[in-house]
Amino acid sequence: MSDVEAALDAVWKLESARIIAALTRLVHDVGLAEELAQDALVAALERWRADGVPDSPAAWLTTVAKRRAVDHLRRSARADRATERIGYQQQAAAAEAEPDDVLRLMLLTCHPVLAPPYRVALTLRLVGGLTVAEIGRAFLVDEPTVVRRIAAARRTLAEAGARFALPAADELADRIAAVLDVLYLIFNEGYTASAGDDLIRPGLCLEALRLARLLAALAPGTAEVHGLVALLEIQASRSAARTAADGTPVPLAEQDRGRWDPLLIRRGFAALLRARDTGEPPGRYVLQAAIAACHARARRAEDTDWAEITALYDALVRLLPTPVVRLNRAVAVGLARGPAAGLAAVDELAGDPALRDYHLLPGVRADLLARLDRPAEARREYDRAAALARTAAERRFLRRRAAELPAAPSTGRTLDTAVAEFLGSDRHRAGTLRSYRQTLRRIVLDLGPNTPLAEITADSVARVFAVAWGTAAARTWNRHRAAVRSFGAWVGRSGLDVGLDRRAEPAERTEPLPAADLAALCARPDVALRERALWLLLAESGAPVGTVLGLDVDDLDLPNRRARGDRGWLTWGTGSAAVLPELVAGRRRGPLFRSDRRPAPARRPADADLCPDTGRRRLSYERAEYLFKRASGGRTLRQLRTRG
Repeated sequence: MSDVEAALDAVWKLESARIIAALTRLVHDVGLAEELAQDALVAALERWRADGVPDSPAAWLTTVAKRRAVDHLRRSARADRATERIGYQQQAAAAEAEPDDVLRLMLLTCHPVLAPPYRVALTLRLVGGLTVAEIGRAFLVDEPTVVRRIAAARRTLAEAGARFALPAADELADRIAAVLDVLYLIFNEGYTASAGDDLIRPGLCLEALRLARLLAALAPGTAEVHGLVALLEIQASRSAARTAADGTPVPLAEQDRGRWDPLLIRRGFAALLRARDTGEPPGRYVLQAAIAACHARARRAEDTDWAEITALYDALVRLLPTPVVRLNRAVAVGLARGPAAGLAAVDELAGDPALRDYHLLPGVRADLLARLDRPAEARREYDRAAALARTAAERRFLRRRAAELPAAPSTGRTLDTAVAEFLGSDRHRAGTLRSYRQTLRRIVLDLGPNTPLAEITADSVARVFAVAWGTAAARTWNRHRAAVRSFGAWVGRSGLDVGLDRRAEPAERTEPLPAADLAALCARPDVALRERALWLLLAESGAPVGTVLGLDVDDLDLPNRRARGDRGWLTWGTGSAAVLPELVAGRRRGPLFRSDRRPAPARRPADADLCPDTGRRRLSYERAEYLFKRASGGRTLRQLRTRG
């Protein structure tokens, strides 16, 4: 990235919300405002490369964007009225002190015509400046879903004629809860980044805190608003002490409390008093702020009143019984009543699917096991937490914690080593290998990569199945069960599948898909090129689904309409011949059918299943089946193979 691009990227992250808000004030269309801002961004990239970065880059972007907005309005049928409005708004803007344009933008993006997921996605994108990938990780959805939500939110606001204005008092009250949740998510993304090399992104924290303070001035009689301000103030006070010199996190108990910001702590206490003075019962943010205040009052970690914190968590769990809140309560219980009590509380959460990939669950278990003088188990839990952690800083910290504990005596192969050897053998076809890898990777993550193979039991495998695939369809359950049976037999542990009874599979619809139906599906404008190519190739070749999904670009012989599959050559007809050249245009290697997204850090597949150019993984059978069922009204990919 050049110096100009780096400067532009930094300015955009800091100022994009203000620029879009100022444009929305002019054009009264948040979608158009974002387009105009993006146009200014492109213009800046061209001009700055030639003329250099201006002294006030944010002002340059704002000026250019506003000029484009004026040009747009002048071209519209409302030119006269628009020009008058621009002049009036420019004069009035300086006189309006609060709420500022960014807060107005937030209230607009939290408009009641939007469903909650759409409000949050749009606000995080426009106001928080988060990328689509960051929003997807926050809500555990894929990137295309986030893009669709943002586009639909813009369209809905435009169709509803939503105004860029301060809502009426009764409407404002309805939006407060959504705004608070969005601010909290923005702050959390900055306070503990969901991915990347850095643990903290201070810019997001400061912006969330600034907007929370403005919101408190706007709604002074709402306790939860002051509670959120108090929580964010106190949390932000610890920022300087939260990371070590190498960027790894410093646990709360080990932080240098002399580096906590006393001004922010005092502000947090004052906001908590204002919440109490409203007379409203404490809500989720007031209770969390009270917990943060308990930590802030303790001059030393050992002075913390863990009994009071546990009581506050008890109240919070009654109000908000989420798995993460219950896990935090378990930490408090472990410090108030001893590590054994804490471990019992944590183990009650072990079967919760919502915490399956949450690295802090094994991290908390590791800490409690270490305090119980069970170092071998603690070390394995730290390793498991590191495998699940999404930031490089957290992974380094957890691996360091594991290395500080005494290593257990060697007892033979570890689970991770045995799985790698099994998957690396030459006994599996490509489709089978992908299926086995998915199953065994899940077991490694849940039981720990360094767990000795000899300690893996049928009961521990059954617990993984109950959490990961307990509600899965019979076919999916049986596929994962077959993988465990094959692995167990290969490593000499044939009893690992005991208790995993085969489930009866319902009769599958096997009637062929008529040619006219397939043609109609492929002609739909909303069907992507990848899906059209896959469906046509399956129908014309008659090859198994796994074989077609396992094809690589360099397996294709396009002139002769054939490809080298795992069961020999497969051929196709005119339909596939028409779309495959477009699908592989400019590509020479990698999976023929690629997924929409890159793999998560803790779930990196084999290099053979990654596109070497984009990093995207091979399209999975499950995803391909889901897309076809959605498009065809419930039919399966197998019905394409049997078409006459």
